[in-house]
Amino acid sequence: MTDPRLSRRGFLAAAGTLPLFAPTLLRAETPDAQVEASEPVRRNISSFQAMNWQDHFESLGTGAIVADTVSRALHYWSGDGQTYKLYPTSVPRTEDLTKRGYTKVVRKKVGPSWTPTPSMHERFPDLPRVMGPGPDNPLGSHALYLSWPAYLIHGTHDTRKIGRRSSDGCIGLYNEKIAELFALVPVGTQVRLL
Repeated sequence: MTDPRLSRRGFLAAAGTLPLFAPTLLRAETPDAQVEASEPVRRNISSFQAMNWQDHFESLGTGAIVADTVSRALHYWSGDGQTYKLYPTSVPRTEDLTKRGYTKVVRKKVGPSWTPTPSMHERFPDLPRVMGPGPDNPLGSHALYLSWPAYLIHGTHDTRKIGRRSSDGCIGLYNEKIAELFALVPVGTQVRLL
């Protein structure tokens, strides 16, 4: 007959090793369906690294934002250089939806309305013409409008989108993070999308 304490000890010892293997199991995820199989999957854990604003702008001006679509992170520096913030983001689901280059924040809105673009209506004919603020609005609680038409940095009510290729061109943040960023960013803040 087996000693029950031995079996119990063996079970507890085996269970104690599970945390050693959990990171390996968690890394066994598959790439998003929209990403081509040839594209390497990038892990946010190693990509979330501080940046220097000097690598992207000549001066801070009223502030600066770099949205990195590869690491899926947004970097913000205040105009006086005293504040630096790093936020996880959602990014465009495909390369043809991704715009890169320099722009700036031209308008800010709490409780933005969403107007799907003509190309969105072509792909999804059942979309509404306009959707007001609320829990179904994909722009979340706050929006920073860029000088490029139809491109925004905004919140999202769907927290599963953050860290993924899930947008139609915009950069998305958790609602609590866009609210924080919204309070920091003045109109005129320079933006670079990588």
